[in-house]
Amino acid sequence: MTEDAGLAVAGVVAAASAALGRPLSAPATLPGGSDRSLLLRCSDPGCSDPDRSVPAGGTVIVKTYPPTADGADSFAAEAAGLTLAAGTGLAPELLAADPELLVLVMSDLGTGASLADLLLGDVTGDPAAAVLSWARACGELSAATAARVAEFAGLRARYARGGTGSAFPAFLPESIPAVPQRAAALGVAAPDGLDADLAEVARAVQPGGFDVFSPGDLCPDNNLVTPAGVRLLDFEAAGIYSVFLDAAYIRMPFSTCWCVFRLPPRLSQEAEAAYRQLVCRAWPELADDQVWAAGVRRGVAAWSMNSMGWLLSAAIRGDRPLDEERTAPRTRQLMRHRWRVLLGELDRSGELPALAGLTRSLLAATDGWQAPDLPLYPAFRDR
Repeated sequence: MTEDAGLAVAGVVAAASAALGRPLSAPATLPGGSDRSLLLRCSDPGCSDPDRSVPAGGTVIVKTYPPTADGADSFAAEAAGLTLAAGTGLAPELLAADPELLVLVMSDLGTGASLADLLLGDVTGDPAAAVLSWARACGELSAATAARVAEFAGLRARYARGGTGSAFPAFLPESIPAVPQRAAALGVAAPDGLDADLAEVARAVQPGGFDVFSPGDLCPDNNLVTPAGVRLLDFEAAGIYSVFLDAAYIRMPFSTCWCVFRLPPRLSQEAEAAYRQLVCRAWPELADDQVWAAGVRRGVAAWSMNSMGWLLSAAIRGDRPLDEERTAPRTRQLMRHRWRVLLGELDRSGELPALAGLTRSLLAATDGWQAPDLPLYPAFRDR
């Protein structure tokens, strides 16, 4: 660690100690931070109060964000999300927060592997059981907080120091109308009726319908495998989402992630069913197969169109792995997989014909990429 980095860590620990009201020590930098955040595990003297989330002599996790607009947005979303999730046992407990210095202190859920570690074959374990536990945790969190979704906006504003910020759930539908311009980068023209299809997709996934609370970024590396089941980490994109966005995240799978491969079809179906069963507690109407199928198809479309905003431009520049250090798909491989999945959904249903036509044209235009089909996750390849 450089001297400057050491000084920065010392300042974060001092701020976290002040927010918590007692000194923390022995900071260790954890993986999972990025240019958007810094994660530390610190020793905490705790106290003898049996109701505390942190036992005496235990550790806590400290997280801080850069002093930018994006950093403040991420802090506010995470602080509000952890506050709403308090007491569910599905996420860390928020112990302290400093909205001025953008520092959080939360309970430490342990040093286990992530769901990504398991799926990529980096650790031993039962990957199928972990996927089902992850899907249930997503559904349980949404069901447990269903009666409180209206509180989230107020919590977020409080941690944003009165500002509203830019919430990711609102940004996602807003990105969909830009699809024609993105397709034009491949020489693909928008077919008649595309604007109407895209508007329908955007409407279907706007908050205000079947709304649930979600951490937002459900990528496997944001989920910890513990003896009690998978626990959800990273609430930087937490918010009130259409239930169909989380359901589509399970079906696709992993709409925003770098470590995307295919799940065995039966496991994918079981995971979606487990999630659906739980969110039906909040929205009994979702037990209607027609309502569910149409909504999830539009969720798949929304995430697929959104991925063109970051994945397509990278694929056009060149075919590189999404992660240079760990097992990951290549940009062109994943982009074409997203289009194939979406086209399969639309062709089976006969819905959104203009969007289906655009997707078919995008696949034709990139046939020369010669990108191989996306394989199963390494953990399932020899089974």
